[in-house]
Amino acid sequence: MKILIAAAGSYGDVAPYTGLGARLREAGHTVALAADASYAQLVRAAGLEFRVLPADPRRGGSGAPGGKRELMRRAAAFVRELGPGIAGAAAPGTDLLLLSATTAPLGRHVAEALGIPSLDLPLQPNAPTSAFPPVVTGTRSLGRWGNRAAGRLSLRIVDRLYADGVRDLRAQLGLPPASARAVRRRRNADSRPVLHGVSPALVPRPADWRPGLELVGNWWPYTAPGAALPPELEDFLTAGPPPVFVGFGSMAAGGGGSERLAATVVGALRRAGVRGVIQSGWAGLSGPADGADILTVGEVPHTLLFPRTAAVVHHAGAGTTAAALRAGVPAVPVPVTADQPFWAARLAAVGAGTDAVPFRSLATEGAVERLAEAIGRAVREPSYRDAATAVARRMAAEDGAGEVIKAVESAA
Repeated sequence: MKILIAAAGSYGDVAPYTGLGARLREAGHTVALAADASYAQLVRAAGLEFRVLPADPRRGGSGAPGGKRELMRRAAAFVRELGPGIAGAAAPGTDLLLLSATTAPLGRHVAEALGIPSLDLPLQPNAPTSAFPPVVTGTRSLGRWGNRAAGRLSLRIVDRLYADGVRDLRAQLGLPPASARAVRRRRNADSRPVLHGVSPALVPRPADWRPGLELVGNWWPYTAPGAALPPELEDFLTAGPPPVFVGFGSMAAGGGGSERLAATVVGALRRAGVRGVIQSGWAGLSGPADGADILTVGEVPHTLLFPRTAAVVHHAGAGTTAAALRAGVPAVPVPVTADQPFWAARLAAVGAGTDAVPFRSLATEGAVERLAEAIGRAVREPSYRDAATAVARRMAAEDGAGEVIKAVESAA
């Protein structure tokens, strides 16, 4: 089949689909991945055709000025660009659309217009359930009825966010108008599978989900056979005991600025008495230029680095959370926004992570001490590594990409 994967968002929203695409290619399919232009090299390195989507998620990201109203306005503008981009990327003879959570509300209409099947492949458990509240609303349970009601409400909010983009896209594609309510009713009646790239070792499958909603295990960013870490990083790793990795991915530095955030991180690593590898990320972090105990790096494969660390301090994005667990390494979650508090709570629930250190607290008095204390516990208390190792063993038995391949071949 000629398959198009459409993914949009930060690195963690796109990179897992490169590994999935590579597996599909190995299974004999022709695979293209459509994403923002900044991911072209990442996609092509996996042996996939790259098709560009015009919407750039970094415009109006977490560090942009403005409150919730401005954030929603920017998100709606992003969506209105995204729809025509997906339609354009899918036009050249696509047989099947594979859609991320961000692209699915638009991509389904493209599939309808082209008369081809589509398959939803979200990276978060986003279907309503009584087991937990919506992953983007925090960690406080509202009770069984309240959790499910909140889940339905969150989907209606997504409908509202995408409404203008869907209306414009359906008109562009020559499809009849469809209200958000009609689209949601159709989705609720749909029995097609939705495969979530989530490990049931971290999130047990909710008992009240309909058949076809499955947690199949993660799919991982593509790493080339024979890939190696940069020589400077390799030298640093072999020069002393395993370091603690610190990285906040696509999160901006916030009001305190990158210099203040970096100073807090460096201070915490040194107070905890550990070596450190700091990833610059979107926050632009940088360790001391003359620090023999701390090294600053850019983007490096988590699959190669994390198994050689003592602990991972991260923003609790879905992909980084899973990568640290896969490596059997304890975590110090520092959640910022969206689904990150959910993943931080799941780490604590399985015993593989300390209690969360909220990102906003890193700009307050006592931040160095709080972060250092959490790092020290993650590194020195064996229970965290034991729990992470147990989860890693379960994840090693999963084949999320293999489950997608089965579903794709069923759709052929």
